[in-house]
Amino acid sequence: MDLSEKILKLKKEKKAVILAHNYQRSEIQEIADYVGDSIELSRKAAQEKDAEMIVFSAVDFMAESAAILNPNKKVLLPCLGARCPMAQMLTVDEIKRAKTKYPNAPVVLYVNTLASCKAHCDVCCTSANAVEVINSLDAETILFGPDKNLAEYVSEKTGKTLIPIPENGFCPTHLLFQPEDVTVLKMEHLDATVMVHPECSTEMRKVADYVGSTSKMCRFAKESNAQTFIVGTEEGILHRLRKENPEKKFYLAYEEAICPNMKLTTLDRLYTSLKEEKNVVKVPEVVAKKARASLERMFEV
Repeated sequence: MDLSEKILKLKKEKKAVILAHNYQRSEIQEIADYVGDSIELSRKAAQEKDAEMIVFSAVDFMAESAAILNPNKKVLLPCLGARCPMAQMLTVDEIKRAKTKYPNAPVVLYVNTLASCKAHCDVCCTSANAVEVINSLDAETILFGPDKNLAEYVSEKTGKTLIPIPENGFCPTHLLFQPEDVTVLKMEHLDATVMVHPECSTEMRKVADYVGSTSKMCRFAKESNAQTFIVGTEEGILHRLRKENPEKKFYLAYEEAICPNMKLTTLDRLYTSLKEEKNVVKVPEVVAKKARASLERMFEV
């Protein structure tokens, strides 16, 4: 019995559900019950009425969201070192300072934030629904954190003023993508359609044919008539794109665009976490209650 088989057997015994983000290693995606973006996965977990445990193969803030939305389930993060650098860029103190400066501006936080920060916002959003969330607010000036590039993208789409908190929050992996890399690839693949994540720079978004979240990219690739794609997001998504579209070709806009934190989840670590029920993610109830409200408001939109 190989390790994957051992994990699947153990999962069944413990009534666990395994969730894997689109950026996870291919072997992790293959054994997961669900593969998707962070909130998609948390909602899936909430729908798993018979599951008693969630193994969230991703980074810290995603496992926290799962714990917040599923208070009666045990949530495990296979590797405690899997932390999102962008989420660490925003602090509660920074939110409080911004609210003092703009007392009438609602606070919208990208789900890529820690639970402590979610407890201090009005509503959360994902890269998939950020435009809808901002449009739903009766305000023209909005505090938005922590990704400056996503804030710029949403501002372009809505015409509203988004003030980024912190001033220059970013995803280190998405910042690796540069438009000249796309130019070179387009010379080799003349008919390629370029799709990039809104966490990419303004310059990258300008050379894209399509800008969207990982879930929207997967949908777009499936529905598009294009046969060749240049992809501007973390390398892990290629496994899902190729699996769902075996007749199409996908090329990463920059081959070294790998999130080291997402890749910290391995089969060994997942097996150990599940077997020993270690790395349990817990959010203090006073924080979870407020953070849950901001997530639920997002779902209502």
